[in-house]
Amino acid sequence: MPESFDNKTADVIFASSNMNKFFEAQTILAEFGIKPIHYLLDLLEIQDDSLSKIAEQKAVSAYNETRKMKSIGAPKPSAVIVEDDGLFIDSLSGFPGPFSSYAFKTLGNNGILKLVGNNRNAQFRAVIAYCDSNETPDANVKLFESSIAGTISENIQGNGWGYEPIFIPENQTKTYAELADKNKLSHRYEALKKFADWFNNKQE
Repeated sequence: MPESFDNKTADVIFASSNMNKFFEAQTILAEFGIKPIHYLLDLLEIQDDSLSKIAEQKAVSAYNETRKMKSIGAPKPSAVIVEDDGLFIDSLSGFPGPFSSYAFKTLGNNGILKLVGNNRNAQFRAVIAYCDSNETPDANVKLFESSIAGTISENIQGNGWGYEPIFIPENQTKTYAELADKNKLSHRYEALKKFADWFNNKQE
């Protein structure tokens, strides 16, 4: 079910079942003067090895769902964004990658640490997918992507969510979970910044 659709001042709908993602996106987008509204939606994901394709499909699904709400008079902005991300570990041939959410639920961080070999290099990748009923009436999608290189820690460090306690971004000695300014260094920040720059220019 959607949340807070009485808020007519929002700029964009952020569709996700993950509240941590929304709160992080809300904080980041506020830096750029963009106010998201949360649409609590558990989106089915296609099975694909491409984050971009998965995010695109999720954006189309979210867009269609919000159009249904508009048809019954629920006020909201027209723009919809979704986010998909993944942890790609070199020694595991990119696993868990697009299957990061499932791998975390089934293996957890301890399970992932047991699988990692001597090569601990990894990348965190994020894709923001955007649909707008004015700009893209046929639910075409604009994508904003980012990747942050780093390494997998030897053990769990910190109390962040997801894979944050085991990922150390490049040129850092602490995991995402231990970094006070994690948002500024994250893959999600870079992807959202690209979106925000484009979105704000579009409004001018």
